[in-house]
Amino acid sequence: MPVVTSLPKRPNNIGKRRVITTIWGEKRHIVIVDEILRKQSNAPHKLIAFQRIHIEEVNRIEYRFGYYMIGVKPGARGRWVWGQYCLLIPEKDLKVIMKRAEKRGWFQQST
Repeated sequence: MPVVTSLPKRPNNIGKRRVITTIWGEKRHIVIVDEILRKQSNAPHKLIAFQRIHIEEVNRIEYRFGYYMIGVKPGARGRWVWGQYCLLIPEKDLKVIMKRAEKRGWFQQST
């Protein structure tokens, strides 16, 4: 693994609208209402992302875990890129992220 000396500015997707495709091929429009980013404690090249998302078509709030990594391929080298695989997360990082979400009131709000 390459040594990380300086990292680019963290991504900020709060308020951004995206289109996702369901497993049935239906398009869904989502808005990232809020997000918590945390540098993974045992991987400085990885940012854990926990997002609070509004799904417009069904007017519902859901949550998404994901991660960003520093790209290594020529088109993405040195930039934060969204991870394409399942997130693996250390327990202590998960606990911190869930406490931050609780403090922000993510789980008390109803929609």
